[in-house]
Amino acid sequence: MKRTLVLGGTTEASALVAELARQGLPAVLSYAGRVDQPRAQPVPVRVGGFGGVAGLADYLRAENIGQIVDATHPFAAQISANAVKAAALSAVPLCAFERPAWQPEPGDRWQNVADIQSAVQALQRPAARVFLAIGRLHLAAFAPLSQHDFLLRVVDVPQADFPLPGARIEVARGPFSLADDLALMRSHGTEILVAKNAGGAGAQAKIDAARQLGLEVVMIARPPVPARQVCGDLQGVISWLHTRLGV
Repeated sequence: MKRTLVLGGTTEASALVAELARQGLPAVLSYAGRVDQPRAQPVPVRVGGFGGVAGLADYLRAENIGQIVDATHPFAAQISANAVKAAALSAVPLCAFERPAWQPEPGDRWQNVADIQSAVQALQRPAARVFLAIGRLHLAAFAPLSQHDFLLRVVDVPQADFPLPGARIEVARGPFSLADDLALMRSHGTEILVAKNAGGAGAQAKIDAARQLGLEVVMIARPPVPARQVCGDLQGVISWLHTRLGV
């Protein structure tokens, strides 16, 4: 039976490989390796990039991969685009395990922006207490906004070259509850939440907390990715795999 390549780094990917392992279906989990101490996984793991579309296509052929599930973060647009192209080159079917985007509710104070730079522009305003909940890759873009009191939550302890040295840093690993995020935002006196529209339930607590506190939210839209088959939940992905594998 050919293996399933799961492109991961998300709670969805971890849930998927746990279910594949439970069912005895061969799989390998791949992720970028941006976390110093990733969680243990019940399937073989590879860490790092593939070397673009050609490198991924070579990997699919060399490792006897029968199908790909792209369960990367909705903002990992480059690997998702590469996966679609490599799958087509290698004639390997691909399905995206893509969590639904968050949607505003009546009374929400959302400012929808297209990208990171647009979020920076949205914060060109007088000083405020800002929970910058965007991960660590794009923090340097906000460094010129020195008037703001930033709150950051990261998985790993920041290194010496951290781009926002004056920020309040919370080192913690999710998922976080509504009570957790209410307490965090209240303790910081947060006035604005900046978040990527990652969607799903795993990171929704901060959105619910901002809603309950009546905070302004600068919501960054997902980047575009090529057309592909999409499943929005674990059972849908498992059903797709069962059809592929004939089990």
